[in-house]
Amino acid sequence: MSQNLTHSKHELSVRADASPQQYLTFSLGGEVFALGILNVKEIIEFGSITEIPMMPAFIRGVINLRGAVVPVIDLSARFGGAASRVSRRTCIVIVELGDGEDRQDLGVIVDAVNEVLEIPRADIEPPPSFGARIRADFIQGMGKVEGRFVIILNVARVLSTEEIAMLASMSSDTNASEEQ
Repeated sequence: MSQNLTHSKHELSVRADASPQQYLTFSLGGEVFALGILNVKEIIEFGSITEIPMMPAFIRGVINLRGAVVPVIDLSARFGGAASRVSRRTCIVIVELGDGEDRQDLGVIVDAVNEVLEIPRADIEPPPSFGARIRADFIQGMGKVEGRFVIILNVARVLSTEEIAMLASMSSDTNASEEQ
């Protein structure tokens, strides 16, 4: 009897694991990338960014989003490429990172937002160990969509905790200087 109960629990967990996950897909440097939709708060039009001196090249600056200072990351530069060129379709994807009280919003510059896709877990391959243009630890997996691969980003690695801490202190410093 208990064996049947265990078996049905296992079937449920397998079924849950096979359920499709939703991803926001976007273009960057001619490649298609995806972010888990649960990390995405909103997508805004590319606007004016206040540059902050003495920051790494991939930190383009900050924006004011309804009174909150939000650091903006240039993903192309973060991946070791040239800075993104702004076009009519360039957007900033607002991503929320962290848990509980320690949450941080970040803006990510992308060439164009494509669509929200459901990718079943069975259609997600592990990241390649070589051959990708970006660091392997930045890739959560490779989603198969209509015969081609979409690079699913590991948001926590791309925007690592040390950098988030640095960004958080940068935005609090900016808030303090604005209040004076």
